[in-house]
Amino acid sequence: YLPALPTVVEVFGATVGQGQLTLTVLLICFGVAQLIFGPLSDRFGRRPVLLWGLGLYTVAGVANTLAPTMAWLLAARAVQGAAMGAAVMCARAIIRDLYAPAEGARVMARALSGLGVIALCSPLLGGLMSSVLGWRWVLAVLALFGAITWVLIALRFEETLRQPNPQALQFKPLVANWLLVLRNPTFLCWAGLLAASYAALFTYLAASSFVFLKVYGVTQAHYGLAMASISGSFILGTVVCRHIVPRFGLQGAVRRASVLTAFAGCAMGLLALAGVHTWWAFLLPMQLFLFAHGIHQPCSQTGAVAPFPHMAGVASALSGFLLTVAAFGIGAWLGWRIDGTVFPMVNGVWFWSVVIAVLGLTAVQKYGAVAASDVAADVA
Repeated sequence: YLPALPTVVEVFGATVGQGQLTLTVLLICFGVAQLIFGPLSDRFGRRPVLLWGLGLYTVAGVANTLAPTMAWLLAARAVQGAAMGAAVMCARAIIRDLYAPAEGARVMARALSGLGVIALCSPLLGGLMSSVLGWRWVLAVLALFGAITWVLIALRFEETLRQPNPQALQFKPLVANWLLVLRNPTFLCWAGLLAASYAALFTYLAASSFVFLKVYGVTQAHYGLAMASISGSFILGTVVCRHIVPRFGLQGAVRRASVLTAFAGCAMGLLALAGVHTWWAFLLPMQLFLFAHGIHQPCSQTGAVAPFPHMAGVASALSGFLLTVAAFGIGAWLGWRIDGTVFPMVNGVWFWSVVIAVLGLTAVQKYGAVAASDVAADVA
C-alpha cells in the first residue's frame, strides 16, 4: 500500500496529513480492538476469533477497493485495522499456548521470517501495481490475501487454547487481569521495547513514501526495491535470532541487538545533520536497524506474554495496544511535521533508536527474566 499512498492523496485532493490518517486510523483501531479480541480469545478460543477477524478484514478490504472518497477510505481502513488486531493478537497468544518462552522466541522468529518474506514482496508488488494498474488494485490484493488466509485457517488450524476461561469477559476479573499484567515489571520492560521498536519502524513506514518519492526523487519501482531491501535485512535478523537465543537467551540477544540499533540510529542522524541528504545515507543505516529489529521483535513479543501462560490473550492484547498508542502518536506527529525535508523521518528513527537501546541495555537486563514466581502467580 505504501508506494500507492502519494497517488491516493493526489487522486482525492487530500492533504499529506489526511494521507497519513489512512495509516494511523488503521493502527489505532488495530490497538483498541485487541483489548476486545484478547479476552474473547481467552473465553472462546483462538480459532473463532481468527475466523471472524479475517472475514471482517476481507470485507473491509473490498470496501477499501471501492472507496469513492477519502472519508470512505478512512472508515474502511479503520474497520480493516480493527479486524487485523484479531490475527496479530491471536498469533502471539497461540505461540504462548504451545511453547515455553525460550522456544517460543525461536518459533516467533521463524514466523517473523515468513512475515519478512511478505514484507519483501509487498512493496515490489505494490510499486509495480500502483504504477501499472492503479492504487485500487493494490488494495484489492489486500482483500484477496485476507480471503486466502481465512480459507487456510478454516481448513487447517486446530484450536490451541486447552482451558478456556469462563470469567474472561466478566468486568471485574477482566480489570483485575489487566492490572495484574500492567503491574508486572517483566511485561512492562518487554512491552516497552516492543512499542519503541515498532514506533521507529512506523516512523519509517509512515514517512518513507513521501521522502523517497518527493525528496530523494526516486521512482515508485525503486522505492519498492528500497522497501524490499530492508525487509531482507529484517529476515536475516530473524534468522540470526533463532540461532543466538538458545546461546544467549532473550536478554542476551536483545543486549547485542540494542548496540546495533543505537549505531544505526546515530549513523543516519549524523549523516543528515552533516548535509548528506541522499537515499543511501538513510537506507544503509536503516538496513542495519531492521537487522536488529529482526532480533528485538521475536524476543519482545515473546517476553511480553511469557509470564502469563493462562491469560496470554490479555497480555498479548495489552502489549499490542501499547504498541499502537506509540504508532498513533508517531502518525499524528508526522502528519504535522512532514515539511519536505528528510529530518522528520530521520530524527524520528534516531530518537526511537536511542530509546530502544536504553531499554534493551537497562530495563530488559534488570527485569526481563521470566521468573518462576511470575508464572506461579498467574496460575494461582
